[in-house]
Amino acid sequence: MSSIAKAGRLAGKVAIVTGGGSGYGAGIATLFAEQGAKVVVADINEDGGKRTVSAMPDSMRFHKVNVAKESDWQRLVESTQSAFGSINCLVNNAGTTYRNKGCLHVTEADFDRCFNVNVKGVFFGTSAVLPRLLEQRSGGSIINIASVGATRPRPGLVWYNSSKGAVWNATKGLAAEFGPHGIRVNSICPLLGGTGLFESFSGVPDTPENRAKFLSNVPLGRLCEPSDVASACLFFASDESSFVTGVNMEVDGGRAV
Repeated sequence: MSSIAKAGRLAGKVAIVTGGGSGYGAGIATLFAEQGAKVVVADINEDGGKRTVSAMPDSMRFHKVNVAKESDWQRLVESTQSAFGSINCLVNNAGTTYRNKGCLHVTEADFDRCFNVNVKGVFFGTSAVLPRLLEQRSGGSIINIASVGATRPRPGLVWYNSSKGAVWNATKGLAAEFGPHGIRVNSICPLLGGTGLFESFSGVPDTPENRAKFLSNVPLGRLCEPSDVASACLFFASDESSFVTGVNMEVDGGRAV
């Protein structure tokens, strides 16, 4: 077994994970730290972010960030660079939605919140981190968390799904533009997870009957877990995926088949 394998698949790497205070983000940050990375947990939720960090305080630190504010990103990148000397990986995980409802009931505030966090957050994040990666001349990995709704849109979350579709498309464009610099850009398209948002995403109460109906269309028969998304991100962040870029990986139990 190599020394890198013994130390962890991300030994020596520094990662920023947005939305790391709960759900998928907390799972990603924790697994990255377990695999040897230094991780900056970036979240607008201070309590949640600090709770994630408390599990492995020697490997993680918290930074309060509103991903829809460019100035917050500049401070985050400067703080990370100052603390750890480099940045190797960015996971744009922070996201938001509105309760599942028809298009004619979606408000401008609903729309703006989705696009400000889900799209502008990725725009600001990549714009802040890419110059650092270019300066380092050692490649890097950017991972965007999109959604199965980006590739298999359905009624009820049209504008949320379209915001994730923008992330899906931008991932491929960024991969093509920055591949010559050794910078890889990939995305994950997860299924709905069991993280307390079933009703918001599905539009029906979270009852055993409604879960069973939803899962009847998922070949692997369960909801997505943080560990599922974290494991896919680990692959993209590690050197194991050194020849993989521009990929939108569906982590959805076969829902999009």
